[in-house]
Amino acid sequence: MKFEKTHLDDIVRCYCTSHIVIDGKLYAFFASENPNSECYSYTGEHFENKETVWKDDRGGCMSIIPFKERTGEFLAVNEFYLKISPSASKLVWGKKTEDGWKVKDVFNLPYLHRFDIYNVDGKDYVICATIARDKASKEDWSRPGQIYVGEIPADLENENIVLRQIGDGYYRNHGYSRGTYEGRDCGYFGSDYGIVRVTPPHDGKDWEVTRILEGNISEVALADIDGDGNEEIMTIEPFHGNCIHVYKLKDGKCEVDYTYPNEIDFAHALVGTTLTGKPCFVAGIRRVNCEAFVLTYEDGEYKVTTVETGIGPANLDVVHHDGREFIFAANHTKNEAAIYEVKED
Repeated sequence: MKFEKTHLDDIVRCYCTSHIVIDGKLYAFFASENPNSECYSYTGEHFENKETVWKDDRGGCMSIIPFKERTGEFLAVNEFYLKISPSASKLVWGKKTEDGWKVKDVFNLPYLHRFDIYNVDGKDYVICATIARDKASKEDWSRPGQIYVGEIPADLENENIVLRQIGDGYYRNHGYSRGTYEGRDCGYFGSDYGIVRVTPPHDGKDWEVTRILEGNISEVALADIDGDGNEEIMTIEPFHGNCIHVYKLKDGKCEVDYTYPNEIDFAHALVGTTLTGKPCFVAGIRRVNCEAFVLTYEDGEYKVTTVETGIGPANLDVVHHDGREFIFAANHTKNEAAIYEVKED
């Protein structure tokens, strides 16, 4: 596969990227992790049309997740800063209107870092992960993070979300990826406790939390990379770590099947997906070579294809839209918002 790059914008400490489709039109989101910083959307054949989503006293954007069942609406994390205590981290709601983007605070949750939206039996739920309960300083990891859930009301402009805790004891509760288990969507969370799988309510059962792997896991992604019918798990270890592994299910246990051989530091971004018809993982590393790469499994071997070096992605988003495939890259080290269109060699 090959990659055709579009440099969208210069964004200092570009951290978050995501997308939303509204009336068939693809919008690319990019946001900074800095305080008092911006978030922009880009549309068009070459993403040439730029709009401001927010540019005010908010910032610290960790993630943006669109609703699947609500046109033009999304949730996002704002005001997440490891160096600031007490934490002002919050969930915000956004919507595309005729006058542009509207953004409103939903609730504060200290050190809220990752979240997702699940639609179960016609109801929307938010699942939230805090990286820690509290911190005395950036390097203080003495208090664990938690996992919370809550039903999302239909009218977020006038109604509140009530959260309840379903998990605790997750030190450095950093990683998250959406996956499947027994045919159902579920969430996989990575921390010093390992990986836990969280399954939404079904068949009269409440939210279920199951530990599936031990270890100090900073990030997690899933894909059936070798096509054997079982999803493999890619991890970054330990926290903001220097190892990337692929685990494969063998005799009922997860065992390391591949380790990325290059020297790395501050690995941060993982996505399990498909590109050019092949299941794959896409990864980003913020130091040393600061590369983004695609890992596939071809002819019985793992194959690494480098997207670009010297960029240092903090987060990646793989997008399939209207017959085209893209990697959206929040290139933190390069202070850049970039899009790579993926094509066959």
